[in-house]
Amino acid sequence: MISRSYNYVEYCRETAANLKTLHDLALRGEGKEEITAAICQRIIEEVGLRPDDDLVEIGCGDGTLLRLAAKVGVRSALGFLATEQEVALVRAAGLNVQQAFTDRLPVTDASASVVVCNNVLLIVPRERVPLSLREMHRVARPGARIFVGEIPFLPGPPLEPEFENSWQTLAYLYRKYGLRTSLGMARRMAYWKVSGKPMVIRDGSQISFHATTDEFLALARDAGLTPVRHWRHEHWDTRNDFLFTKAAV
Repeated sequence: MISRSYNYVEYCRETAANLKTLHDLALRGEGKEEITAAICQRIIEEVGLRPDDDLVEIGCGDGTLLRLAAKVGVRSALGFLATEQEVALVRAAGLNVQQAFTDRLPVTDASASVVVCNNVLLIVPRERVPLSLREMHRVARPGARIFVGEIPFLPGPPLEPEFENSWQTLAYLYRKYGLRTSLGMARRMAYWKVSGKPMVIRDGSQISFHATTDEFLALARDAGLTPVRHWRHEHWDTRNDFLFTKAAV
């Protein structure tokens, strides 16, 4: 029987193990490098990134934003990823990254002038989101700019069903997604059988956290963040972007 895992960390680890290009770590899908670059460029413009900035990026993906920050000439840029496997790959590209989770960052208090967390909180369990926002507040300096992006205001699609056997799974995929997806799964099943590995589909697209604009602003205020402005994401119209600051003492 094929089972499904919605554990995001496991999904990231599997993605790193089966990497085709470094951009796979951005988790946006094949052939979307230009979208990733455009989103990161927009973030740089929104936070007004400058050479005297110290940037902390929570969930740095393939490192696109860190590379753009280097072109700006920032004083420092540090990225975090969920697994050591991802870290090793991005470090090999010459970037400063560490393993950490959103609610436990190995960074000293008030060390960042810019904090970015984009396309990350949507897969964080809801109970850990307030802790994650408080971590952003903790590592930010007074007056820092904090960008938190791609917060869904609608829940994600329902969970995919699980079936008793492989044939039922393949038939479902064919009916819903077509021949290409069904054949792709058939190849994975053959690999699992030959390798003796467990038949587990790891899905990193499941939305764990969503909030209306007012709900998210309330969570951010409770964490000590001061809203500056928010807007609808230009590529995904069910998500919002937010810019905050940390009030000066």
